[in-house]
Amino acid sequence: MQTAVVHADESCLGNGREGATPGGAGALIEVEVKGAIERRDLYVHAPDTTNNRMALAGAIATFALLSTKGRRLRVVYVSDSEYLVKGMREWVPSWRARGWKRKGGSIENLELWQALLQVQSGHEVTWRWVRGHAGDAKNEYADHLAVRAAKD
Repeated sequence: MQTAVVHADESCLGNGREGATPGGAGALIEVEVKGAIERRDLYVHAPDTTNNRMALAGAIATFALLSTKGRRLRVVYVSDSEYLVKGMREWVPSWRARGWKRKGGSIENLELWQALLQVQSGHEVTWRWVRGHAGDAKNEYADHLAVRAAKD
């Protein structure tokens, strides 16, 4: 089984302020093909969003791209979004077991969590968290892609 390593980040300009908050998500995707690493950049934009929604949208877009060849991949998804990583590791399994309900009310971004679960289901995924803006070169590159997507 081929392995893909994804380094992802998200950005939301003006997150938490009044007015439109454009966002972007970026990913550096690395796949080993015939002994060499092939790299591809991916980025998505939304005109008015949040960091959390962009983390989910970026992951959905990444898995949609990885699924185009119809092959099952081993994917290591590295993100500085605790929301995304903790959500996929811990929260989503609990929500599913309870019929998509939370102990304390409704699930924010439910449609995006469900879409991500669906699109990544064809792969063997490991979710890894990395501290953002801490000198990890590939996370910094993904941040650059995300900020550029948010601005453009």
